[in-house]
Amino acid sequence: MAKRVAVIGAGVSGLSSIKCCLDEHLEPICFERSNDIGGLWKFTETSKDGMTRVYKSLVTNVCKEMSCYSDFPFQEDYPNFMNHEKFWNYLQEFAEHFDLLKYIQFKTTVCSITKRPDFSETGQWDVVTETEGRQDRAVFDAVMVCTGHFLNPRLPLESFPGIHKFKGQILHSQEYKIPAGFQDKRVLVIGLGNTGGDIAVELSRTAAQVLLSTRTGTWVINRSSDGGYPLNMMVTRRHHNFIAQVLPSCILKWIQERHLNKRFDHANYGLNITKGKKPKKIVNDELPTCILCGTVTIKTSVKEFTETSAVFEDGTVEENIDVVIFTTGYTYSFPFFEEPLKTLCTKKIFLYKLVFPSNLEKTTLAMIGFISLTGSILAGTELQARWATRIFKGLCKIPPSQKLMAEAMKKEQLIERGLMKDPGADKIDYISYMDDLASFIGVKPNIPLLFIKDPRLAWEVFFGPCTPYQYRLMGPGKWDGARNAILTQWDRTLKPLKTRTIPGSFKPASMSHYLKAWGAPILLASFLLIYKSSIFLKLVPEKLQDRLSP
Repeated sequence: MAKRVAVIGAGVSGLSSIKCCLDEHLEPICFERSNDIGGLWKFTETSKDGMTRVYKSLVTNVCKEMSCYSDFPFQEDYPNFMNHEKFWNYLQEFAEHFDLLKYIQFKTTVCSITKRPDFSETGQWDVVTETEGRQDRAVFDAVMVCTGHFLNPRLPLESFPGIHKFKGQILHSQEYKIPAGFQDKRVLVIGLGNTGGDIAVELSRTAAQVLLSTRTGTWVINRSSDGGYPLNMMVTRRHHNFIAQVLPSCILKWIQERHLNKRFDHANYGLNITKGKKPKKIVNDELPTCILCGTVTIKTSVKEFTETSAVFEDGTVEENIDVVIFTTGYTYSFPFFEEPLKTLCTKKIFLYKLVFPSNLEKTTLAMIGFISLTGSILAGTELQARWATRIFKGLCKIPPSQKLMAEAMKKEQLIERGLMKDPGADKIDYISYMDDLASFIGVKPNIPLLFIKDPRLAWEVFFGPCTPYQYRLMGPGKWDGARNAILTQWDRTLKPLKTRTIPGSFKPASMSHYLKAWGAPILLASFLLIYKSSIFLKLVPEKLQDRLSP
């Protein structure tokens, strides 16, 4: 009899979890409190249901080839970066293609998830749900929580003295949908993440003035690279990742900052990172232009509010503020759990590989999608789900809970004493995390073997963009179409751009031409570099030890 798995939420990670359960011959039942799939990608005019949804103008930050399900590429005519409607259509196509909708119970809220009395032996859970006022209780062999991390708006009003005296409108970005209603108003946006940048740019076209307040500053990057290709595909590559691991961090930082300031000097625009603060990046193609044109003004953090104005840390005052929009993020929340599980799951250091709670005797609970990566969240959550379902099936193992808890508590103490940075506070390197999970499953690409068996494919895998298809080339869940998907990924990238063909126009030499001409020498040099680097890294400590021994 197949194990029954409860999947909580039918968004991006919920859909991949259902499919991964089916791939491992498990029996999924998905509970979705709204009436449709897609989670926050299903746009609605209001947020009265308390669910976080996209604002109408939102455009994806990661291009389609880097942010698709690993065995289901986007259609070639889809744009590389798309609005919420097209992305939701893709989710619908995915669900229909793999026949996932019949496993979803819509308009169903999960009230509680509790351990069964015999949990230490069976690992089973009692799940109580409510549908249109009627409650049901069911037993499940495993649970996958896919509710995402955009649940509870973080509205830190206590950090802003005088905010309760302010007479203007106050709202969180969760409530923002369209720019209507902000015409000719002076708007203060607090928080410069991707959402803060997007809202500030959009309102700059209708508001009288937009003020954008940031404590830390940020690096602003474009969706397109210098050559016009999607930036994600140009930078998220295995050989770049290798170089980043070999180079000293100070040199790598200098190179990155020099490149980021090449487009515009962030210091001149008031966007440079505050000394001592963690560097961060946002994707925004228009913010620098809005600052240049004066429609968006960058400000320091707010010191206090009066009835109609905001006083900033640098002593400046902005009068006649009509609206304050907090783009200050969200907090995790798991109201259906009991303590101590409810609190423990909000602390990332207590989640093994950001998936499995460390305190459970049985690994039958997986938290899917509670990650912040430098690349695609969708691709990351899919690999998490593939790993989790194989663990449920008994095909993969993780260390015992006693060991995981001891390690997590030690890290927590080091963080509290300031001896260690909180690993959950920063974005995780995409390729490193994906390869880590892939190695557990047995699907990490074997680059040396690929160079021997299929040099053309190996070249694309190592020197080309690290697209999700790479994790379907071998091992469990291997997809026969993965090789072709990798070799044709640039065709799908360029297809939506080829809308105007000029007869007789000059066609530059193709990339394949240069690869054929220079491929072998560069490949040989790369292997020598890797070989010498490994020898060097091995010998240096030995030589130092020999010299220090006397």
